[in-house]
This record gives sequence, C-alpha cells and structure tokens, in this order.
Amino acid sequence: MTDAALVEVTYPRPHVAQITLNRPERMNAMSFDLVVPFRDAIDTVAADNNTWVVVLTGTGRGFCAGADLEDSGIPPGIDGLGLSGIAVKAMEYLSDLVLALRSMPQPVIAAVNGPAIGGGMCLSLGADIRIAAESARFRAAGINNGLTANELGVSFLLPKAIGTSRAFEILLTGRDVDSAEAERIGLVSRTVPDADLLDTCYEMAERMCGHSRVGTQLTKQVLWSSLEINSLEAAINLENRSQLHVRLTTDNFAESIRARRDGRPPVFED
Repeated sequence: MTDAALVEVTYPRPHVAQITLNRPERMNAMSFDLVVPFRDAIDTVAADNNTWVVVLTGTGRGFCAGADLEDSGIPPGIDGLGLSGIAVKAMEYLSDLVLALRSMPQPVIAAVNGPAIGGGMCLSLGADIRIAAESARFRAAGINNGLTANELGVSFLLPKAIGTSRAFEILLTGRDVDSAEAERIGLVSRTVPDADLLDTCYEMAERMCGHSRVGTQLTKQVLWSSLEINSLEAAINLENRSQLHVRLTTDNFAESIRARRDGRPPVFED
C-alpha cells in the first residue's frame, strides 16, 4: 500500500469532499506514513473552491486509534535534529492537524465510525461537527499510558464542548465514553446506527451546500474566533463585520427574498 492510499479523498455528493483515513488493520492509528498524506489531503481540499463541505471518517471498525505505539514512522523535516528536537517536531506536526482542520474554510463533519482514542478523540474535536455511529467510543488514552491526557488541543477544545467538570473527569480518569453518553453530554451532535452514519453526514452536508458558500465559511470562521475571545462586545463586532460583508458585497439577501416570493429554493451566487 502506498502512502497516498493510506488517505483517500472522494466526492460522494456535489460540492462535498470526504477524507478517509485508510489504515484499518491498525484502526487508522496515526503513524507518520498516514499523517503526512493526511495533512496534504487537508491542504488540497481546503484550497478546492468547488468543495463546500468536508466529511472526515475512517475505514473499518475504528475512526482513529491515536498515535501508533508500535510503528510511528519518521516525521518530516528532522534532518540534523537530536532526540529532543525530533520529539518536538513530531508533536508539532501531529497537533498541527487540528489547527489545519480548523483553518479549512469549509465546515468539517467528523463521521466517527468507531473508537476515537487518544489523538483520535482530539482529531474529532478539530472538526466543526461530530456525528457518532452507535459503535463509537471516545477515550483520552495518554493518561492510561503514563503520560498526560493533554495533546492536540484537547485541553482547550473538550471543556468548551462539554463543560469543565465533565472534561476534567474524562481526561483525568481515562475512561471510555460510549456513543450514547457522548450525545447526552454534547460531545457529538447525534448518534445514529452504524449503517446510517455516512448518509446522515451527507444529508447534513447537502443542507449546508444549499446555503451561501461565503456565508457558511464566514459563520465557521467567526464561531471559532469567538471561542478564543472573552468579550461579548468583541464577538458582536466580529459578527457585524462578517454579516455586513456578505450583505453588502453579494446579491444573496435579495435572492433569498425573490426565492421565497417565487416559492423556490434560493440560488446563491455569492
């Protein structure tokens, strides 16, 4: 299997790209043989103006088992570095995956098709929306391996997703969170039967594709930015600027009025 085959990019619906981690024999564990083409796929899809929504999933019975503890591979760009420098480079490259998902202009839906363990759970948190199959479960594995539970942004993302008390408990105990609990506490938007997972995500993606592309992209951008500021006024300022940008530079609002009057779906040309 070539490196490129470890990550597949397909287009299951118009304007929808699917990035699939394809290392099922290792439950899509993140060796650098997988991570490097995964990052390349993120960058390629992000730059594709014909892709409006992204679905992220895994092949086989797992979403992602986190870092590969048996065969991690070699991180790129380590020539001339000692052990400490290689370790730093490796962690930065892995954690940058979450930043790259966040930076994609398109909304990212994580179709969590099975266990999301350690870095795999963190990876799902880098998506904008998480839909879980009934077989999905989540675990912060690092603390069970004598390390910390903190990696790939989980200390920032998990408390914001489910609240501090639950986040602290899950990270400090290293216990499993099954799909039913994940839905109950807000870690995922919903849980569906395994056989319905991808179709559920595709339907959600198609609904987003019916909206203005620039409006959807700016909504994602402002939502993420507002997570990082501590002021209602600053959040409102961001909202005002993005709303005015779309209102004044496109015909979208007038088209929505025409479509409503004509009894048809709007066609937003941005």
